Amino acid sequence: MKNNPAARTNPMKTHSEEETRAVAESMARGFKGDEVVFLIGDLGAGKTVFAKGLAAGLGLSDVNQVCSPTFTLMNVYQARVPIYHLDLYRLANTPEIRDLGFEDYVGDGIIVVEWAEKIDFPMPAIKVRIEVASDDTRTITIE
Repeated sequence: MKNNPAARTNPMKTHSEEETRAVAESMARGFKGDEVVFLIGDLGAGKTVFAKGLAAGLGLSDVNQVCSPTFTLMNVYQARVPIYHLDLYRLANTPEIRDLGFEDYVGDGIIVVEWAEKIDFPMPAIKVRIEVASDDTRTITIE
């Protein structure tokens, strides 16, 4: 993760789902296969759209299978490397999040976590913040 080209970028604006997805797709093409990506943003900000872009950049043939795992908590997709897609929306506290055990998958593929702002323990990750403006544009900040 140290040499990731997305390690620090200036905020960028997107004007459509396609543009948001393209940002993520481009980012994922540079992944080694062991990255953790925290997606942070309000409901409807585009976190799942971003996850679809990551999956496309990792070679997933059908990105339509990527959906927010709100009720299942984790979906796994087979691409160039496994993608572990988690959604913490329904989880209320640190013990529930810890019980998922997703840290066990670190190094085994790409971990993508929606609602990652709920994680209150240290974990190295690429943080992607998506904010929606009044004109429906998105500002994406990657750290």
